[in-house]
Amino acid sequence: MTHPFLFLLAATTLVVIPGPNHLYITARSVADGRRAGLASALGVETGTLVHVAAAAAGLSAVVAASATAFGVLRYAGAAYLVYLAIRTLRGGDHENGPRVAPKPLRRVYLDGVLVNVLNPKVVLFFLAFLPQFVDQDAGAVPAQIAIMGLVTCLIGLAGDVLYAIAGGSIGDALRSRPHFRRGQRYVTGAIYLALGAVAAFAGAGPRRAA
Repeated sequence: MTHPFLFLLAATTLVVIPGPNHLYITARSVADGRRAGLASALGVETGTLVHVAAAAAGLSAVVAASATAFGVLRYAGAAYLVYLAIRTLRGGDHENGPRVAPKPLRRVYLDGVLVNVLNPKVVLFFLAFLPQFVDQDAGAVPAQIAIMGLVTCLIGLAGDVLYAIAGGSIGDALRSRPHFRRGQRYVTGAIYLALGAVAAFAGAGPRRAA
């Protein structure tokens, strides 16, 4: 790895900048509580580990170079976020009724995994970012990519946890307000739809067919 300090600085800067994953985790935490936000954060970064393994094995480059494979990933990710939006919007108005039972944390965790695994922007991120810091003379390029990816994942997890905690605190404060449940459902659903649109158009420019 060349310039380890520069890599850490760049990775921290890029990962902590608010992005779609942070928005997703915050929305989940506000809607379903701090534990759900933390489960989402763990799920998202588990998905990141999948991308790291794919990048180290060279699979990410294959996906990015194939218009068909990249398109399938792109639209699958968008479709899953739209599914989450519909599921949220159809949750019903429980403002004056009994409180909705919390979603199982395992389900919340798996949602986070799928949201990130099916995010084509993460594929492009690792392809564009990690190779800049690979030391070709040191050899073992896949191992270097795996180590840098793991470090990036840990930095990302730390940032995700902060967003989850903050989102949970915001949600706790808002739940005391009369119309929170109804309004929150629509806001959360709209956020998922917006993230789905972002995923659908990620890297949507002209690509070389495989």
